[in-house]
Amino acid sequence: MSKRVEFFFDLGSPATYLAYTQLPNICEQTGSQLIYQPMLLGGVFKATGNASPATIPAKGHYMFLDLGRYAKRYGVPFQLNPYFPINTLLLMRAVTGIQLRHPERFLDFIDCLFRALWVDGRNLNDPATVAAVLAEHAFDPNEVLALTADEEVKAALKDKTEQAIQRGVFGAPSMFVDNEMFFGQDRLDFVREALG
Repeated sequence: MSKRVEFFFDLGSPATYLAYTQLPNICEQTGSQLIYQPMLLGGVFKATGNASPATIPAKGHYMFLDLGRYAKRYGVPFQLNPYFPINTLLLMRAVTGIQLRHPERFLDFIDCLFRALWVDGRNLNDPATVAAVLAEHAFDPNEVLALTADEEVKAALKDKTEQAIQRGVFGAPSMFVDNEMFFGQDRLDFVREALG
């Protein structure tokens, strides 16, 4: 049986975007399965007492410089979103809803949102901009909005966030190989070794 990487993620984390660009290749090269686990980072922060590094100006400035270095190393486009931080509650409910109801479109869905945030610098705090991004990628904004109000979808995101907290997650991205946790996109070498 092949190994699995559980990828606990929130779209609003730039480090998560970078991990997202690398994990599929790592899993392909190691013959492993990538399991996407959407969670609400705000809920994780609240439960653990953690906060975004960007809340400390010097640390935030350094973090974004460092993320730029990694993006260059990985050969992927990246820019700091001028509207950061993004409130991702509705976005992550939408991600969860698509995963539950339209799994065949899940990867396209998260890809268009990650790119809108961390490549194109779109303001996904603005519902009209979110609707425009979705329409540009052949998603029905009204259908997606309906998913964010679906009680089963809301409960699923809440449950997944609670599971993450119970397993020791305090930020994003967090990846598990078996029960070993790796935090941060700068730990992908360790993820690869654990899958080897």
